[in-house]
Amino acid sequence: MASATTKAISFSVLILLSLCFPSTPSKPTDTDPIPTPWPYQFHSILFMNRSGTLQKTDLWYDWPNGRNFNIIQNQLGKLTYDLEWNNGTSYIYTLDDSDPECQVLHFEVGLLRPNWLDGAEYLGQRYMDGFLCNVWTKVEFVWYYEDVATKRPVFWVFYSGYSAHVMTFEVGRVLEDAKWQAPVYCFNEDKSSLIESIASARTAPIGGFRELRM
Repeated sequence: MASATTKAISFSVLILLSLCFPSTPSKPTDTDPIPTPWPYQFHSILFMNRSGTLQKTDLWYDWPNGRNFNIIQNQLGKLTYDLEWNNGTSYIYTLDDSDPECQVLHFEVGLLRPNWLDGAEYLGQRYMDGFLCNVWTKVEFVWYYEDVATKRPVFWVFYSGYSAHVMTFEVGRVLEDAKWQAPVYCFNEDKSSLIESIASARTAPIGGFRELRM
């Protein structure tokens, strides 16, 4: 199904790929900074770019309730919702009354942990978007930039070139419960496209985990 749902590429699912690769944590020196764990709940607006394909993403991270939500506006395209639960189920859907779409995906892994950067290799300090940042890489899959002064994320880029600029980062902000419900047609086999359990992220081609067999 060639649709807006197939274009949804969320940071949290991309980075889950990195967790499927075996890695040996680097041995930091006593002076190396440690990446700040993500807060248990936050809202962030991201401007994302992949080879000229632009997106604005509202990211809602809610670790205590086992859920993560990416509301993705593709440039001059449909608004796409990517709702992820800690049981490994994701719903990617649109709310277009004339042509509703939904894909249901099942992953072997759940949400990105707040301490997902544990074991990352420190690369030093660099400027990004006007901010002096500490920079780490995780298994050479993602490069992560954190503001030295505030410890907030500023930027990250994947090995494929897919990048995100962090525009806002609101710690403790939570989306109301009613907005976490996938539409009813995601549970209707006639309207939804079900992708059964994805056994191994290592089968994903270069370019992003969401592109796997889509």
